[in-house]
Amino acid sequence: MAISARRQRRENINIWPGFVDALTQLVMIIIFVVLVFTAGQFYLSSALSGRDVELAKLNERINALSDMLAMERKTSADLQLQLGTLSDHVAETKAALAKSQSALATARKQKQELALQAAGLQQEITSAAAKRKEAEADIAQRQSAIDRLTLQLVALQKQLQEIQAALDLSESKNKAANVQIADLGRRLNAALASKVSELASYRSEFFGRLRQLLGDRPDIKVVGDRFVFQSEVLFPRASADLTLEALDKLTPLADALKEISTKIPPDINWVLQVEGHTDKQPINTPEFHSNWELSTARAVSVVKFLIAQGIPPNRLSAAGFGEFQPVDPGTSPEAYARNRRIELKLTSR
Repeated sequence: MAISARRQRRENINIWPGFVDALTQLVMIIIFVVLVFTAGQFYLSSALSGRDVELAKLNERINALSDMLAMERKTSADLQLQLGTLSDHVAETKAALAKSQSALATARKQKQELALQAAGLQQEITSAAAKRKEAEADIAQRQSAIDRLTLQLVALQKQLQEIQAALDLSESKNKAANVQIADLGRRLNAALASKVSELASYRSEFFGRLRQLLGDRPDIKVVGDRFVFQSEVLFPRASADLTLEALDKLTPLADALKEISTKIPPDINWVLQVEGHTDKQPINTPEFHSNWELSTARAVSVVKFLIAQGIPPNRLSAAGFGEFQPVDPGTSPEAYARNRRIELKLTSR
């Protein structure tokens, strides 16, 4: 019952004042909102109108900027064209610069060369100047010598005149002397011819005597005015030592020469020339290094033997001709054998 009583009291409470207060507050809020909206619209309208003005200004500026941009683009195109032209000009300038640098390097090199040449020329000029001074001094000395020689020449001309006079005087005397000299020459030639003829007769007698003593042998023969021994008759191969057979062949030669030499008058200056010859085959032994040495040694061996047999040394001579006086130009063993020889010649000195 108590609960029911409380519920009833609540249902009897008056709610109108609270509702009025709430409605009043709502109305005030609505009014405030409307005022705020109205103020906002005012300010928004004001802002929008200012914005339109600014937008118009911005459009004008945009148009101006567009015009400027177009101008700038045109300017940029012109600049690009100028840049291309400048690039070509720069390339040409670089090429010209490279050429100039090369020319400069060449010019510097030429300058150095010219400097060296100039130094050389300067040195030559200095040397030429020194030589010129020396030449001037030499010319002065020569001029002095010429002056002295001129005086000497005058004196010599005077002496020549005196000598010419003496020559003219002696020329007449010489004519008579020349006649005597010519007569003496004729007599001397006749005497020489007589001696040569006399020696030739003794040579013929000597060679005839040798033929008788040596007999008719193919390896020993007379050729013209020479008596020829083949080397194999006198020497072993590549040797200059006489064999025992050679002593038998040369002894008659020495005897015949001694016999004939007693008949030759003392005023005939004769000599027996012994010549050694080899073939052209080269030789190189410890004793003989060439055919020159072998041929000479063989000739000397014959001369020594004849001296030992009593032939005066002043009547003998030895000569070696090597392989350079062949009697047979062939290359056969027979030709080589004919070229290896000892020749004896009785002649005058």
